[in-house]
Amino acid sequence: RSPVPRPAVGRLSPGSVTLVGAGPGDPGLLTRHAVRALRQADVLLYDRLVSPQILRLARRDALRVEVGKAAQGHSTRQEQIHALMREHARAGRRVVRLKGGDPFVFGRGGEELEFLRAHGIGFQVIPGITAAIACAAYAGIPLTHRDHAQSLRLITAHCKDSLDTLDWQALGQERQTLAFYMGVAGLDGIQQRLLQAGRAPTTPFALVENGSRPQQRVIAGTLASLAATAQQHAVRAPALLILGEVAGLAASLHWFGAAPLTAQPPPHSPIATPDAPTLAHAA
Repeated sequence: RSPVPRPAVGRLSPGSVTLVGAGPGDPGLLTRHAVRALRQADVLLYDRLVSPQILRLARRDALRVEVGKAAQGHSTRQEQIHALMREHARAGRRVVRLKGGDPFVFGRGGEELEFLRAHGIGFQVIPGITAAIACAAYAGIPLTHRDHAQSLRLITAHCKDSLDTLDWQALGQERQTLAFYMGVAGLDGIQQRLLQAGRAPTTPFALVENGSRPQQRVIAGTLASLAATAQQHAVRAPALLILGEVAGLAASLHWFGAAPLTAQPPPHSPIATPDAPTLAHAA
């Protein structure tokens, strides 16, 4: 019996869809297969956070369609993305669905493949470096460390229902690293739930904003001041929250960009001098 032929990864067939992980932003982190796919694509359906430098690797004549999702402003429904993939694939085009990070880590890659399979459309998947791996590396944070953390949890803070669906008692355990995706808008809730679950207030955290890009910032502190420190430094998405003892190593192991920022003390105010006491004279 002859073996089933396997597609050549990175070689696109007309009428098919290739899910490609674009990584966190630095074009140098793309795989060879990803670059090859970009150069062959007739149609590029790309996420909002994919960097312009990566988009420029595609053919000049390729159709580029942004299908990003944003908390506010322009957003494309998942059903519309499905329809675009089906439309272009059935027209015989080579479609690349370009996703930030890795397609299978909080990227709805599984949902999109299920749709393609149900409609008889061929596909392949080219993985990318997910944000937790890249942001930690570029911030000088080892996600696991023999002295500090023996496990790693990847968590989305953009839950389908609410943050309460997460197992906070498990997340509150020590000697593990937590990496929260899409958590900037919910930092106060994350902080309160972790403290209630028993995580120490002194647990270090690092917020890595625009990880691996030239404008990367790292904001560091402890769990007790997480939300306040993020607000003080006006942290904006895209940003990844890393929490655990390993996050404290960023201060000494950072190598890319500026040193981590920390909470700033309140402005100095003069110490009030009490009024001199009035001496009562005996009559």
